Amino acid sequence: MSSSPSYPPVALLIIDVINDFDFPEGEMLIEQSLPIAPHIANLKKRAKEKGIPVIYVNDNFGKWQSDKHKLVDYCLGERGKEFVEQLTPEEDDFFIIKPMHSAFFSTPLSTLLHDMKITSLIMTGLAGNICVLFSANDAFMRDFTLYIPEDCSASNIAEDNERAILLMKNTLSADITKENELDLEKIIKEAEENKKRTMF
Repeated sequence: MSSSPSYPPVALLIIDVINDFDFPEGEMLIEQSLPIAPHIANLKKRAKEKGIPVIYVNDNFGKWQSDKHKLVDYCLGERGKEFVEQLTPEEDDFFIIKPMHSAFFSTPLSTLLHDMKITSLIMTGLAGNICVLFSANDAFMRDFTLYIPEDCSASNIAEDNERAILLMKNTLSADITKENELDLEKIIKEAEENKKRTMF
């Protein structure tokens, strides 16, 4: 019998927001990302009030010997500080390091979600047209119901992010309702119904 805590069958994924933005188009991504930080922060707050687990899945920028705290401290000292400090993980948040674009590739995310009996994912983060998109593709193939708020992801170029959001809506059946319009109670209720039809 599992001794894991009981959660609603919904998880909030926050992808690559602990970021040093130390790459050629980093300044472009910072500019696009700053407006979404308050939306992700508010969604995280609302999710935690409903008992929804928060899972950070993050690149480690080649710093394989760093733990969560060292990685956060490093990024807070870089040019993305204003963005990162709004979204730093709390002690009760889950934190997973990923080696490639997808949150699922070579990570324990699938095992964690299965253990928590999650059927629906709310996905946010950077970059919308790369890591969020790749993660959403993998989640879709694993039969998760997807919610990807259109104001909770950003890419280097706004038009690229918009195209990625529409692709996820049209191809992956993702709900792209904006953060402040997401009805978390309804999402949990629908996930509970889906859970009854899913064997864990």
